[in-house]
Amino acid sequence: MENPAEEKNKIDNEEDNKEVVFRIYEKFTLKIQHARLTDGYELAISYNGTSQVSARSILDIEDIDTTLYTRVIFNGRLYRWKNLPDNVKSNLDQTYPVLSIPLKKQLKIPFDKPNFNNKYLKYHEKLQSFYNTHILSEEFSNLLPTSPDGFIKPAEDQIILLPRSSNQLVFGNNKVGIDPARDFKRWGPHKSIPTPANVRFFFIYHTPDRGTRMLTIFNYFKKGFSGEFSFPDMQKFLKFPFELDEKENHIAFNNINEAVDVVKNKLKETKRSENHKYFAIFLNPVGTDETDEKLVNIYYKIKEILLYEGIPSQVIKADKVIKNNKINDYYNTFLPKIEIAILAKLGGIPWRINRNETNQLIVGIGASYDATRKTRFVGSAFCFDNTGVFKGFDCFRAADIISIAGSIREAVDNFMKTNENVSRLIIHFYKEISKKELKPIEDLLENLGLDIPVYVLSINKTLSKDYLAFDLDSAQLMPYSGTIVKIDLNDYLLFNNTRYNQSASPKGKHHFFPLRIRLSGSNTSNLDDSKLITELFDHVFQFSRMYWKSTDPQNIPVTISYPEMVAKIYPNFSKEHLPEYGKNNLWFL
Repeated sequence: MENPAEEKNKIDNEEDNKEVVFRIYEKFTLKIQHARLTDGYELAISYNGTSQVSARSILDIEDIDTTLYTRVIFNGRLYRWKNLPDNVKSNLDQTYPVLSIPLKKQLKIPFDKPNFNNKYLKYHEKLQSFYNTHILSEEFSNLLPTSPDGFIKPAEDQIILLPRSSNQLVFGNNKVGIDPARDFKRWGPHKSIPTPANVRFFFIYHTPDRGTRMLTIFNYFKKGFSGEFSFPDMQKFLKFPFELDEKENHIAFNNINEAVDVVKNKLKETKRSENHKYFAIFLNPVGTDETDEKLVNIYYKIKEILLYEGIPSQVIKADKVIKNNKINDYYNTFLPKIEIAILAKLGGIPWRINRNETNQLIVGIGASYDATRKTRFVGSAFCFDNTGVFKGFDCFRAADIISIAGSIREAVDNFMKTNENVSRLIIHFYKEISKKELKPIEDLLENLGLDIPVYVLSINKTLSKDYLAFDLDSAQLMPYSGTIVKIDLNDYLLFNNTRYNQSASPKGKHHFFPLRIRLSGSNTSNLDDSKLITELFDHVFQFSRMYWKSTDPQNIPVTISYPEMVAKIYPNFSKEHLPEYGKNNLWFL
C-alpha cells in the first residue's frame, strides 16, 4: 500500500506558492502469514521507501513518449499503464504518472542525491510510526486485532552468532587483520604473483592523452601519490617489481572509432618475450556519462581482444584522472582499488580468509539480466576453496540447468586432481533453487560415485526489507555483524556489516541491511543443526571479505558478486566461449 505521508515538493517550496513538480508517497506492504516466527498468525509490515508522483496529470504533460509510463495513480489507487480500466481512461485529467528514472530524464527532473545516513534508524522510525498510527487505530483493530506485545522479539533459539574470528583475513607474512584498506598497506599481499615476476606494463590510449593522463597514471604507479593523503608507489604497495614496456609496444589511436582495429592489428604484429608477464592499461577516453552504445561497447571489444591474447588488463576512465584540464586531487582513493585488482589479475592473492584449508569445494552461481538482448546469463561454476582462493569458472545461459550441472562436475573433477577427497560440496545460488534444478546436480554426483553431502544456500542479493531485526540496546539499532536470525523453516537473515563490537560505529553506506538466505541440501535431516548452519553461513560471511576490486567493506559474497560481474560483461563478447586462460583468471575485476 502507498501512504501519502509526505506531500511535499523537493524542488520548489509549495508554501511559497511555487509550482509543485511532484509529490512523494511513502510505501508500505502488509502481508498476513502463519506460523513462521510464532505459533500463530502474523502480520508482516515492511517499509519500501518512497515513490515520486508527478503533480501534473497525464493530459497536462505535453510532448512525452507515453511508452515511458509504467504506473499511474487515479483516485488514490495504483494502476499499470498498459492495463488501465475504462473508468481511468475516461479520467486521464485526474490520473498522475509515477516517476520512473527514464520518465524523470524525459521531464528533466533532477535526481535525488543518495542518502548514506543510518537506514536502520529511518526504517525503525517509519515502521513504528505506521504501526502506532494505523495498526493500533480503532478502525484497523476492529478489522484485524493484533497482539498487545507489538513487534515480535525472536526467541534465543532463533538467533545464532558467528565466531568473532569470522571477519579475520590473512595478509603478507601471515599477519592477521580485519581491515583491507589499512592492513594491506601495512603488510602487503598474502601471496605475490607467481613466477616469473618480470611484469611489463603497456598503455592503450588516445593520442592526445599521452603527455597528460597517461603520464599522470604512470607517475602514480612509479612514484606514488603526493598530497594530503599520500599513497606509496605500486612496487612498494604490491611487493613486486615492474617496468614499462618499450615505447614502440604501446598502442595509441588517433580516433576512438578506430581504436578496436588499431589494438587488434598492433597486438598481432608485436613480439613479446616469454620471460615476461604483460599487462595492459587501457586509458578509456569514452566518458563516464556516455550514452552512445557504440562508444560504450569499445571497452568490451578491447577487453575481449586482450583476453583472447592471454593479456590481463585494467581499464581506467580518462575523465577520472583529468577532467576539464584539472587533475583529480582525490585519485589516491582509486589507486588501492586499481592496484589490488591488478595484483589479483596477475595471479597474486591479496588476502585470504583466516581458516585452515579443508577439502571443501564451494561453487558460486550468479546471473545478470541483459536488457538489450533480453537474455539472462549465468557465471558458473565459480569455484573456491574454503579459504576463499579462486579456482576457476565458466559462463553460459541461466536456463541451461544441464550446463550448470556439467560445470559443477568439471569443477569437482579438477578439484579432485589436487585433493584426494572432497568432503563436502557447497553451492551458493543467486536465487532459490528448486528440486528440479537440484536434481541434475545430485545425479552428476551420484554418477561420479561421490558419497558426499551437498548443501545449497540460495542467497538473495537484493537485501532484505521484508524482514528486518533491530538491536534495541544499540543507539544505531543495527545488530552485530555475524548475527543469524531464523525467520522460517530453513530460512534466515544474515547481518553482514562492520559493527563488530559495541563501540564500532559504521558510517554511510556500510549500514548494510541483512541478506536473506534459504538453505537446502541432499541430506535434509541435519539442516536445523546449529553447528552446520554456523559453518555454512560462516562461508557466506567470510567470502564477502574476499572482494578484490576494492578495499571497502562488502556484504555480498564473491560467490555471487563475481559471477554477476562476469555475466554483465560476457554477453557483450562476440565469441561464444571463453578461452581457457579466461576461465582461470580474474580478468573481469
